[in-house]
Amino acid sequence: MDSDEKSNGQVDNRTARERAIDEWLPITSSRNAKWWYSAFHNVTAMVGAGVLGLPYAMGPGVAVLVLSWIVTLYTLWQMVEMHEMVPGKRFDRYHELGQHAFGEKLGLYIVVPQQLIVEVGVNIVYMVTGGKSLKKFHDLVCENCKEIKLTYFIMIFASVHFVLSHLPNFNSISGVSLAAAVMSLSYSTIAWSASVKKGVQPDVQYGYKAKSVTGTVFSFFNALGEIAFAYAGHNVVLEIQATIPSTPEKPSKGPMWKGVVVAYIVVALCYFPVALIGYWMYGNAVSDNILISLEKPTWLIAMANLFVVVHVIGSYQIYAMPVFDMIETLLVKKLRFTPSFTLRFITRNTYVALTMFIGICFPFFGGLLGFFGGFAFAPTTYFLPCIIWLSIYKPKKWSLSWIINWICIVFGVALMIVSPIGGLRQIIVDAKTYEFFN
Repeated sequence: MDSDEKSNGQVDNRTARERAIDEWLPITSSRNAKWWYSAFHNVTAMVGAGVLGLPYAMGPGVAVLVLSWIVTLYTLWQMVEMHEMVPGKRFDRYHELGQHAFGEKLGLYIVVPQQLIVEVGVNIVYMVTGGKSLKKFHDLVCENCKEIKLTYFIMIFASVHFVLSHLPNFNSISGVSLAAAVMSLSYSTIAWSASVKKGVQPDVQYGYKAKSVTGTVFSFFNALGEIAFAYAGHNVVLEIQATIPSTPEKPSKGPMWKGVVVAYIVVALCYFPVALIGYWMYGNAVSDNILISLEKPTWLIAMANLFVVVHVIGSYQIYAMPVFDMIETLLVKKLRFTPSFTLRFITRNTYVALTMFIGICFPFFGGLLGFFGGFAFAPTTYFLPCIIWLSIYKPKKWSLSWIINWICIVFGVALMIVSPIGGLRQIIVDAKTYEFFN
């Protein structure tokens, strides 16, 4: 990757072609974002549809949920700090930071596959979520209509992205992102307030759903993965920060951090009430999407499902943007294609079509969350920032910074190991009853 040294009044040693490419690529093309863009981009990236699965992950999950909120806020702070730690250079992409820490080749091999699994994984899961919420909306509004298969709803949801994916960069999707952030707060509020109105269910049980010890352990592992999935914003944080202007006097980390703090407060307002109240009202009988457990009042639940659709549209775009950036960088810099509308049109539509197709094939929501959650979210969110921090800043052994980072690493590695196991088992259990393209 060519270093971007045009900020901080330094000499720009890029050729005219390199400069033109950087101005064309989604991440580096616009650098005039305001701090509140970072707030709603982060809310949209964080408060995934994962929030609706949180009541399902409760029980021992409460402690993990709170702990995760603290750990991920800390690792997010580290990433915001590291964005411009080398004077005159900005790490606009997660893998550029990885390359600085681990070396050109190794940095790419460590970061890119994980980041791609997260971003593409989120996009696939959101295809399914968008389709399911549209279907739920249709079924609620039109009870006597003919049953329409989930496959068609996923296609309808995807059709929006065949249009939106052509917005060039992060700043151009800020309107979509703002709408999505507002929606996430709205449907979270609907989810917990409708649960309160419904009251604690008769013969509610708070024990484990599974009857066997093994079942219980696996369900807990899967719940950990779902919680990890709920904090996935780190994969796009440097890319979001890259859109904020920066000078030596006013580095981008100031406005970015302000946006992150606002976002994290909103995240807490979305996550904690939904998770705790939803679990309190339904116990272990809650569905892996709380809005499915709530049936009445019909208009309100229908509206909430529509909000989820709008929100997931925004989230899909935020996670797709770094993927588009990677694909376009590869095509233009390595394979020397000419930056053009046609190139963008073909690559982006192909990507949307691919995520749609996979979503149609594997719509088991909860298990996928657990599997991807542990496999890739835990590293990029919980401990990779700590490892990079330790390797670059080298804090003294047993100093506070050293201890905190190691605690986060141990916690993250544990999550990474156990949650895919739970998720995979959940997928196998769900797959037994599922028919392809039914």
